[in-house]
Amino acid sequence: MKASLTDQERRRREELELLRQAGVEPYPYSYERTHTIEQLRRGVAEASVETFADVSLAGRIMVFRRMGKATFADVQDESGRLQLYFRADTLGERYELLRLLDIGDIIGARGFLFYTRTGELTLHVLSYQLLCKALRPIPVPKEEIDEQGRRIRHDAFTDKEQRYRRRYVDLIVNPEVRDVFRKRARLLRALRAFFDARGWLEVETPILQPLYGGAHARPFTTYYNALDRHFYLRIATELYLKRLIVGGFEGVYEIGKNFRNEGMDRLHNPEFTALELYVAYRDYVWMMELVEELLVYVAQEVNGTVELRRGEHRVELRRPFRRVRWYDAVREATGLELRGRTAEELSQVSRQLGLELPPTASEPKLLDELFTTFVQPRLIEPTFVLDYPLSLSPLAKRHRSDPDVAERFELFLFGMEIANAFSELTDPLEQRQRFLQQARWREKGDLEAMPLDEDFLAALEVGMPPTAGLGIGIDRLVMILTEQPTIRDVILFPHMRPEEEVPMDVSEETS
Repeated sequence: MKASLTDQERRRREELELLRQAGVEPYPYSYERTHTIEQLRRGVAEASVETFADVSLAGRIMVFRRMGKATFADVQDESGRLQLYFRADTLGERYELLRLLDIGDIIGARGFLFYTRTGELTLHVLSYQLLCKALRPIPVPKEEIDEQGRRIRHDAFTDKEQRYRRRYVDLIVNPEVRDVFRKRARLLRALRAFFDARGWLEVETPILQPLYGGAHARPFTTYYNALDRHFYLRIATELYLKRLIVGGFEGVYEIGKNFRNEGMDRLHNPEFTALELYVAYRDYVWMMELVEELLVYVAQEVNGTVELRRGEHRVELRRPFRRVRWYDAVREATGLELRGRTAEELSQVSRQLGLELPPTASEPKLLDELFTTFVQPRLIEPTFVLDYPLSLSPLAKRHRSDPDVAERFELFLFGMEIANAFSELTDPLEQRQRFLQQARWREKGDLEAMPLDEDFLAALEVGMPPTAGLGIGIDRLVMILTEQPTIRDVILFPHMRPEEEVPMDVSEETS
């Protein structure tokens, strides 16, 4: 508990005690309502207000206007808002207890619907019940009615950091935020429907792993007491899903959390949600066509359109998407040919272009930074970047006609990487050599290089069919479909640095 209470918090506790003295239970077990607010509004639109002569609803008080023998309040449930009308001659002694209620309290109300003289749908309250006494205030947006009778909201809960830290308040005061997460849920349902319709199996693989792998990333480490050894939070699901392809499944996917011990910015959160899919007997060319079909499908399912907007940019998900090879894209952006350059030469090029990287930076790290800095921001329309340098793709097959590159693509949209896919490397001997090269880079200081995984190599030696693999960053895809500026806006409870308890900036409530 906080060391000290604000004046409002002390007052609310005093009201709580007075309510109990009056025989009111401020935290009852349940409440039976007949309708949500949306159901009432829809029902009135389809029938008439007289039809709803005995209804009950429940919600949080967002506005209180006391006017002597009459009181108006706005209550909000998950579906919307509705005005309540209380009269002293209707409620008797219960009317006087309204003085002990506050904005933020949750109530149930029974009565009949009518329209006020200004045309606002309102519930005339015949009885009410306190369902939760809120002991902390919430920010109170100022509201006004414009000339067309529309409710205009000002001074909402806008401090981004406080909104992330107290998402529960953000969802109350800024109900449009809920729509972002409703769309997120629709996206996940659409992905599952798309894959399930093709007969692929959704699976779950370990989050705690004895050895991490499947991506260039530093892991979070924990200690497993029962096994007396260190374990890692997974950085990718890839290597376990490939084991399932070895085991005889021909199409598997997983939607789950990954964890990478890295920095946070508008596109990165150390805990994030990813989709990975593996389909036997397919390659990355087939996977490109599948990804096009998938994105068009989910955009239609979530938004009802293939048109996407982000800031000043407008694009349409029209097939086929643009395709460009990796080295060609870098040459177009920088005027430089990077193919065949040594790590020392790449380091010199990076310095010439103004990149400050440590002298221990490995070849893949240098290549990745050059691409991320000079190419990625230019990729606004949906673009497949194909055929990555082999050193950047230790788990992908060598290109069938160009041995210096891998059969890999990444999909970019609005300058963000959305998807990553390979023709998966199935040769266990070559995979071992790739892991050993990763180990050499690790010894030179690249802490994101992958460790050698003997059990995964043993699985490949049992035999893995030709396979196409795909990874999609769910959080970034939600950002695009909901036009949100940062990854924290599409994660309900993003990680934040610790802070001292700071009172929320709230407006003074009507007393």
